[in-house]
Amino acid sequence: MQVQVVDYRAADAAEQFTRSLHETGFGVLVNHPIQQALVEKIYADWLSFFNSNEKQQFAFSKETQDGYFSTDTSETAKGAALKDIKEYFHYYPWGRAPSELRAQAQAYFEQANGLAQELLSWVERFTPAEIAQHYREPLSDMIKDSKLTLLRVLRYPPLTGQEPAGALRAAAHGDINLLTILPAANEPGLQVQGRDGAWFDVPCDFGMLIINIGDMLEEASQGYYPSTQHRVVNPSGEGAKRSRISLPLFLHPRNEVVLSDRYTADEYLQERLRELGVKT
Repeated sequence: MQVQVVDYRAADAAEQFTRSLHETGFGVLVNHPIQQALVEKIYADWLSFFNSNEKQQFAFSKETQDGYFSTDTSETAKGAALKDIKEYFHYYPWGRAPSELRAQAQAYFEQANGLAQELLSWVERFTPAEIAQHYREPLSDMIKDSKLTLLRVLRYPPLTGQEPAGALRAAAHGDINLLTILPAANEPGLQVQGRDGAWFDVPCDFGMLIINIGDMLEEASQGYYPSTQHRVVNPSGEGAKRSRISLPLFLHPRNEVVLSDRYTADEYLQERLRELGVKT
């Protein structure tokens, strides 16, 4: 299984990228417009936040799903028995955030969301006509004016050796949304599952941008774009002593968007949040 690394500036970038998404559920971009300096500053500043007690002032809201999720309240992947070894902060432009970190989070949110609309238009352009006819509206329109697109700042803490047997930084899962936009993390560990069940490392050199299909786009495309299972494995040796910071932007459509004859976006989201154990 080969996740393709595509030069964003190439004349055939859209075609190469969408082919990789169709074949693997993942695509990787280089020479993209996301500012690496901003990403690195976010990683450094939010690591300081996670290492402080300030995070406790932002405990997440079950109603709005914004704020800080501790290792005790974080997700259990669908079908998994153990919680992931991670803590994270949900940033929405309308939600709560540390005042000193809001401006950079918003700047990144706007950059990544703008690129995401372009990537969704690529996906739509190279969807076969017999599949595209089922889209209820243009894919890039589904996220316009959405209040649900989510920037998650993730910290996988150093391992202590006391973790439950079998617990992973992130157990195998598919994302809920349309597309996920992810700058390469400061540490490796991201893997994707091939159709044969084997696990492969996703190319993640610093500066790369990793994009994957979410369950909602699989639903809307009748499976043409697969929401591939992926995970973050635990490091060993010196890597186990370091935090891993990750910055996924989850592109969510507006609540009323019709994904298929079975689901609106809101129906799908509520079902999955209950499965993850973060909503009752």
